[in-house]
Amino acid sequence: MRSSSMGLGVLAVAILVCVPASAAAVAADVVPINAGWKLIPGDNLEYAKPGFDDSAWEKIKVDRIWEEQGHDPLDGYCWYRMRVMIPTSLKEKAFLKDNLRIFLGKINNFDQSFLNGQIFGINGKLVDASTATDEAYTKADMSLWDVASTYVLPVDDPRIRWDAENVIAVRVFDQGGQGGLWSGDQSIRMQALADFLANDCGAQPFVLTAQGLRKTCTLTNSSDQRALAGTVTVIGRNKLSGDQVLKTITELDLAPGATLPLPVDVPPQDQSTLVTYEVAFTASGETTSWREETPYILTPSPPETPRINGPAVIGARPNHPFLLAVPASGRRPMQFAAAGLPPGLIIDQGAGIISGAATKRGSYPVLLTAINQQGRDTRTIRIVIGDRIALTPPMGWNSWNAWGLSVDAEKVLASARVFKEKGLADHGWAYINIDDGWEIKGDAEAAKRDDHGTIITNEKFPDMKRVGDGVHALGLKLGIYSSPGSLTCGGYTATYQHERNDARSYAAWGVDYLKYDWCSYEKIAKDKSRKELIKPYALMRTMLAEADRDIVYSLCQYGEGDVWEWGDKVGGNLWRTTGDITDTWKSMSEIGFSQVKNARFAGPGHWNDPDMLVVGWVGWGPSLHPTQLTPDEQYTHISLWSLLSAPLLIGCDLERLDDFTLNLLTNDEVLAVDQDPLGKQATPVFRRAAYQIWLKELSDGDRALGVFNTGEQTASIDVPLREIGLKGAWAARDLWRQKDLAPVAGTTQVKVPSHGVVLLRLVKKNV
Repeated sequence: MRSSSMGLGVLAVAILVCVPASAAAVAADVVPINAGWKLIPGDNLEYAKPGFDDSAWEKIKVDRIWEEQGHDPLDGYCWYRMRVMIPTSLKEKAFLKDNLRIFLGKINNFDQSFLNGQIFGINGKLVDASTATDEAYTKADMSLWDVASTYVLPVDDPRIRWDAENVIAVRVFDQGGQGGLWSGDQSIRMQALADFLANDCGAQPFVLTAQGLRKTCTLTNSSDQRALAGTVTVIGRNKLSGDQVLKTITELDLAPGATLPLPVDVPPQDQSTLVTYEVAFTASGETTSWREETPYILTPSPPETPRINGPAVIGARPNHPFLLAVPASGRRPMQFAAAGLPPGLIIDQGAGIISGAATKRGSYPVLLTAINQQGRDTRTIRIVIGDRIALTPPMGWNSWNAWGLSVDAEKVLASARVFKEKGLADHGWAYINIDDGWEIKGDAEAAKRDDHGTIITNEKFPDMKRVGDGVHALGLKLGIYSSPGSLTCGGYTATYQHERNDARSYAAWGVDYLKYDWCSYEKIAKDKSRKELIKPYALMRTMLAEADRDIVYSLCQYGEGDVWEWGDKVGGNLWRTTGDITDTWKSMSEIGFSQVKNARFAGPGHWNDPDMLVVGWVGWGPSLHPTQLTPDEQYTHISLWSLLSAPLLIGCDLERLDDFTLNLLTNDEVLAVDQDPLGKQATPVFRRAAYQIWLKELSDGDRALGVFNTGEQTASIDVPLREIGLKGAWAARDLWRQKDLAPVAGTTQVKVPSHGVVLLRLVKKNV
């Protein structure tokens, strides 16, 4: 176990969550507007007018995307409308009486917002009523979809109707994928003193020292007129025990524009510490608070002696290029050997890279050896030369969750270098995948293809072959993205009617992985029948088969038509089962814990894909932030995806990879659950309101058991082994701590923090 005893030296660890504890605490009165909304697809500026008859519109919730409410797929324009009374009592009871705050939450992708028929906001910025309502707002940066839209209007703004019915209308444009008002908690209230107090706690990293965790937040008065005075109380409690471990009180006295450093020192803990910040304002009596949970590292560092990691089985097709960098942790330099390689393959003994092209089908046991000055390690893996690839779920990185459409060649190559420099490749992470944004924009005047129909890359990727060669030189593999439609989700040139050309380009560039995203093909498909869903994916599979190269084929169409039932039949190696994930507990947990009915369709060469990992610094480009998942939620994320035999694709900025996230991604015993050769997906064996227990059968007869606390409080959870089919006694190992526990039998109990997990490997004991 590596926690409070880790204090030798200084270790940077990113803080992972900093959220308001109570958004309503900043104002005496709030008018909620998170219910009563209506929706209509399409576009008509008449919808903004308060007298428009919306009686035929459907009711819609604004705490989730419209795809989850019967509108999947749906891209382009939709309008939201709702009616609300705004009472003058808001002004009368408020300390500050100057401005009204309308909070519409997060909107995917872009919005124009209207109050009583007049525009007042565009993409989170307040505008005057004379602002043009043209379509320019749809060309904004896609990262705005993750920024909450808050509009502050003077109380004498003529667009506000006090003590009368007001109509709020929101014109939403969705560029592709998820759409709509989706974060919940929409409200109207008066501006408060707390609105002027900004903090950067969520963006500041904790540093782990011998004395515990330390960081300094900065509080800023953003007002140019008002001073802020009061107190800041910081209280820290151990999440598991509830014991108070920290309390400080700091005087707040900020002139307009001034800043205050706020040091936070948390003593060593073996669990996350829940740190609550409460600000009390002297002038108004208002309070506001936010909280964060501190990271804690569970997994011991790997030894300096060699340790060979990664999948136990590798699949490849005969006479196709083969590439495998032997995953081995330990001090470099290291020498490698591989005995029993298939004919046609060789190993670079210094780099540990196996390459060539296997000429003969078969299943080959290969004895790998790694040697350094500290020792040696051996391990036997199987290389299967046949018709199947991706015999274990792919592990790698994808550019989308960090860089979105701002990805470029240098970011991709830098990510590949981090894979090697920080040791991710030593634990089996192999794919470096470029998502959307490498092609020419669909509305650009520049040519999208040459005279032969070959796709042209944009200025951010001047030489895709160079990118492929750079990735391969490190022993890693290159992935790319396209759509069967005419445009990608981001509006870039896609593959429609050029499938053969593009498959040939991918092969020429050295592409090893293709993510094929449905997006604009919905405008081409005749309907949503299974036949139409299958058609474009089967066509591209045929073209990929003509390429003289193994290309892992990822079907990305969000689970439409129960893709798990037919994805393997059209040559898919993995298929998305859900809409896009976001870095929230709601999104991650709802996606992860819903992977049940598709379980029997997962197996070697064909995997259910619940989307990419949202750990580390994410943001969909170019502005990034630490994931909003707490440390415990991140342990849950990786544990659940591993139990699900899910493809593991990191989505963060790898150059900002902190030690907590690196530790999270390099626990070989946890990754072995995901990479188990049997490829059997876990299923829930107990599901209750506040906890779930998931069980996975492993290839050697062991079981992987995940006990998840989905509730809001730390809980002791009974695990009835006999009831879930685990009779007799079982040796137990805590996989995150890599620590053997006492044998378990009958019913055992585990203590699990809120939104956290205990992940065990159980080995049947012979009596």
